[in-house]
Amino acid sequence: MRYIISGKNIDVTEGLKTAVYEKIGKLERYFTPDTEIHVTLSVEKERQKIEITIPVKGNIIRAEQVSNDMYVSIDLVEEIIERQLRKYKNKLIDHKQAASNFNQAFMEDDYFEDDDVKIVKTKRFAIKPMDAEEACVQMELLGHNFYVFRNSQTDEVNVVYKRKGNTYGLIEPEY
Repeated sequence: MRYIISGKNIDVTEGLKTAVYEKIGKLERYFTPDTEIHVTLSVEKERQKIEITIPVKGNIIRAEQVSNDMYVSIDLVEEIIERQLRKYKNKLIDHKQAASNFNQAFMEDDYFEDDDVKIVKTKRFAIKPMDAEEACVQMELLGHNFYVFRNSQTDEVNVVYKRKGNTYGLIEPEY
């Protein structure tokens, strides 16, 4: 695997690089040698955060972990990625998605459990045209973390969502 390690508000020391190589290196048994792993280490106040992004054909495997110690964050994020791989392995095989990025032994091994995605509720509702600010107000009134609406300016279906730090995001389709 090829590592691309960067830091935000932190000097990436040899000790941190070694910890990343040792801990995240455990994932090598799942991926082909040419797979890139993007690692971003960052510090915000007392929060030590690591973000791992692994682009695989047509998909992205991503995990982040925050703690008060960067080495603890590095330890925990590897477990998250492994859990994601266990959960989605069967879907990758069924749909032939991204299989070329994974080690053949991992794809053939059957010790992972099958966690099917089950939709347990479907909602239907009329979509009223509105602007993004009005959609944010509606989202707050409903107490939700996201809100789907038809943008009155573009006539496209958009989504507004809550972000950390009491801010909002807008998702617009791109064709």
